[in-house]
Amino acid sequence: MHLPTLRQLEFLCAIADQGSFSRAAESCHVTQPTLSAAIKEVEGLLGVQLVERESRGASLTQAGEAAVERARNILSDTADLVSAARQAGAPLSGSFRLGAIPTIAPFLLPRTLKALRKAHPGLKLYLREDQTERLIDALRARKLDAALIALPWDAPGIVSMELGDDEFMLVAPTDHDLMHSKELNSSDLSDEDVLLLEDGHCLRDHALSVCRLPSKRSGADVTATSLPTLVHMVAGGLGVSLLPKLAIDAGVTSGADVELRPFNTPMIGRRIGIAWRQGSPREAEAQMIGEIVRNAL
Repeated sequence: MHLPTLRQLEFLCAIADQGSFSRAAESCHVTQPTLSAAIKEVEGLLGVQLVERESRGASLTQAGEAAVERARNILSDTADLVSAARQAGAPLSGSFRLGAIPTIAPFLLPRTLKALRKAHPGLKLYLREDQTERLIDALRARKLDAALIALPWDAPGIVSMELGDDEFMLVAPTDHDLMHSKELNSSDLSDEDVLLLEDGHCLRDHALSVCRLPSKRSGADVTATSLPTLVHMVAGGLGVSLLPKLAIDAGVTSGADVELRPFNTPMIGRRIGIAWRQGSPREAEAQMIGEIVRNAL
């Protein structure tokens, strides 16, 4: 009995992703006739049409969609097999796909990568910066091996390990009244225009939670896309904000005309953690990376 090869399954998935034979062939680094012949051979083996050839692309038949779903699982399981075998021989000696959210990646990874390279010179790290939900989806789809995220974050099928706490500090324009008050508590922000990151950033939700601020409030139409932008908005007098100490220690406020102040009772805004797919063969490696990150924190 002849079976489709893994390469042929890769071609089929590429057509599903790219929507055309030419782009699929380009992504697989083969010629279009080679890819087309491989798909015809698979269709012959299965005795069913998988792809509809169209004048401006290609689409999957119902049988093709079912085949692609199974093909992705087969390719993922094969990748897991390879990863497990490599890990048994020499952990963190091959490629590892690590994600990180934007409020962690630029501030924590630079100091972590040096330690990783020193401890595991054979490691080839691929980094992806994205928002938490998309990183979790990538973990489930086996497109990432692990991700640095802010906890708590409840995601079925995803396991996480806490690495350390991240304190929030107040950032305000120079000579703001809050900088000169005897005490600073979260309740002092109730009458302030508190600037936050835009929807989709978990740091926004954490800031709202620890300060007990409503998600819909006056002045909430002013948001930022990144922490450096947030700092410049504060410096421009648009309001005050909360910054994680992780970003402050990395110099996110350097050169900006702002002041920083901790709260009287340290405000632990979030916990840094590393997450991976439950049952992943790279769980031990994710934990090893997590320990190195923990030391960096």
